[in-house]
Amino acid sequence: MAAASARAGRPAESARLIAVSKTFGLDHVRAAARAGQLEFGENRVQDALRKIAGSADLLIRWHLVGHLQSNKARKAAGSFACIHSVDSDELLERLEHAAADLGAAPELLIQVDLAGEPTKHGAAASSVGALLERARRCTAARVVGLMTLPPFLEDPERARPYFRRLRELRDELLARGLEPAMLRELSMGMSHDFEVAVEEGATMVRVGTAIFGARDA
Repeated sequence: MAAASARAGRPAESARLIAVSKTFGLDHVRAAARAGQLEFGENRVQDALRKIAGSADLLIRWHLVGHLQSNKARKAAGSFACIHSVDSDELLERLEHAAADLGAAPELLIQVDLAGEPTKHGAAASSVGALLERARRCTAARVVGLMTLPPFLEDPERARPYFRRLRELRDELLARGLEPAMLRELSMGMSHDFEVAVEEGATMVRVGTAIFGARDA
């Protein structure tokens, strides 16, 4: 990550590592925390809640990086420091109401679908501006940026256009007058392509396999 930041002329600390611990147990989380890792990601709310409860003694932050169903918005709003997968006005509303009820203040990222894959979630790029306009009225949950999940491509360079497009979308929205505080984060890049993502402006990379090893099927 530091090398990729240097190639892009960015400070090394401008990109943060989210260690994605899905399918791995609490012992793996504790081992990574002992090594200095501070931020962890999970794909499923129920799996994460067990780990969050079992790691309450650790000074770490939890991110939800997988798809969030609306009926689990309340649990997510009260449990995660950051939710990367807001993709609709309905989900944004539910998270805002839940956060207000619980006295929580989760950070939110708008997930943007840039590839149009039927198996992936995300808001269309053309609808992100309207979602952010709605988010301006939130008083508990706070939208702080964008996330994307490109197709899995063996050659990381083939993912570069998706990462570049997310950065360009961020810049277009800033030029339209959206607040910089709502667009300060770009969550993009995983184990096989995070260096390219950092070169294109990622402020968070979501890395699992490269840290914890291959997952069982």
